[in-house]
Amino acid sequence: MTRRWTPRRFVTLRRVRVMACVASLTLTSALAFGVGARKSVALTVNGETTTVTTYAMSVDRLLQEQGVKVKTHDLVESTSPTSMLKNHDVVNVQSAYQTTITIDGQEVPFWTVASSAEQLLDFFNQNETEAAKITINISNVYNKLTGGLIINQKGPVTVIADGKSSVAPNGKLPAASILDAKGITLGKEDRVSVEKDGKTTILRVRRVTHGEETRTKEVPFGTQTIIDPNLQPGEVTVRQEGENGEIQQTYAVTYVDGVKESETLTEEKTTKIAIDKVIAVGPEKTTDDTDESDKSDNSGNGNSNGDNGDSGKTDDGKNDSGKNDSNKNDNKSDSNKSDSDKTDSDKSDSSDKNNSNNNSNNNSNNTKKDDPAPTPTPTPAPQPTPAPQPKPQPTPQPSNPSAGCRLYHPSAAQAQAYASGAAAQRGWTGQNWTDLVKLWNRESGWSWSAENVYSGAYGIPQALPGSKMATFGANWKDDAAVQIDWGLSYIAQRYGSPSAAWQHSEQTGWY
Repeated sequence: MTRRWTPRRFVTLRRVRVMACVASLTLTSALAFGVGARKSVALTVNGETTTVTTYAMSVDRLLQEQGVKVKTHDLVESTSPTSMLKNHDVVNVQSAYQTTITIDGQEVPFWTVASSAEQLLDFFNQNETEAAKITINISNVYNKLTGGLIINQKGPVTVIADGKSSVAPNGKLPAASILDAKGITLGKEDRVSVEKDGKTTILRVRRVTHGEETRTKEVPFGTQTIIDPNLQPGEVTVRQEGENGEIQQTYAVTYVDGVKESETLTEEKTTKIAIDKVIAVGPEKTTDDTDESDKSDNSGNGNSNGDNGDSGKTDDGKNDSGKNDSNKNDNKSDSNKSDSDKTDSDKSDSSDKNNSNNNSNNNSNNTKKDDPAPTPTPTPAPQPTPAPQPKPQPTPQPSNPSAGCRLYHPSAAQAQAYASGAAAQRGWTGQNWTDLVKLWNRESGWSWSAENVYSGAYGIPQALPGSKMATFGANWKDDAAVQIDWGLSYIAQRYGSPSAAWQHSEQTGWY
């Protein structure tokens, strides 16, 4: 029996058809997503390659799935320009280790993935066109898990040690093996380095020895000035000649191949005390002394004038006596002359007494006026005291702001020399390196302290904010190596290459 059509039955059938369509669409989408998300990726970790199937959408997720631990300076590369994974991609992971390179005489810790010393030097030679001298310190690469960094994979190595040069035909060996084959024994502090001279790879051994040197340092004498009241004003005399002292200094010296490299003061002892030079000077001429001298001169003139007056009076008396004697001789007898002489004698005696009294009074008055000031008791000249014996002070230890930094406050040339090797081991040579130089010339002029006053971007790569770079080192404000390593990592993750970053910067003015 055919079921009759009803509105209710129509609504039910319509709902069933809608549900079937939704289920079909969901299943189709799920199948399409599953097929599209499933990828086959070639994963290479430190030279060992495996093919893995994954649904991971990014390189980081793939490495987490596969249990590959990546450290800050490890190198991760993918054939995709970004971190998004695609089918048949190739992901390469290389573990970095730290060695020490020398850039223009400055030792710089450097993280590298090079498989040989020659390869590491080639990284720098590929991009570095300046005259920076790059060498590798071998002493820090023995901790590599492979058993030591080999020197030259391609050919022989020239070995220089103890002033002699020889050739090791097989350079595909660690430094220790090559030196052992040559019968060269290393001391505890001997230095081993690798450098390039044209196409020749040189393994150099430098002997480090220590010694002691003693030197005598002259200590100049000082000068003391004393005032001696026994001297005339302005008079100067040397009471004691000065003698220089001597200090014996002992230095601990480090020699590299017999040439002094550094020294440290270890002991300081005074062997001769410096004796000061003593100079005596007379007191200054004061105003009171000048007044007393003037008074003394005036009193002397008064006494002289008084004496002259007395002399005149005596002569007058004598003249009067003469006159009386003459008159009496004319009018009187000889007896009267005798009386007259007696009278004149009495007058003369009286006059002399008066003159004597006047002179004594004048002298007594002048003496009262011209009493000299009491003579000061001479002060004995002080005896010179020998200069105190200097005590050796401990050498202050200066604070070292570069502690913990790998490339502290470098010049632009040194920063570029470091970046040339770091970029080359990522494969960024040729045009990529040229574009990187132009990019960071525009951003900071390769200055480690460059800061944008408006945005706050900092450092050679102009990280915004600058604290982002702390993932590569706490001293990101002063350490150009941290800034460069972070900048290269940022370019690799966001743009894939410096050329792509430079193109973006040309279009927008930033990267």
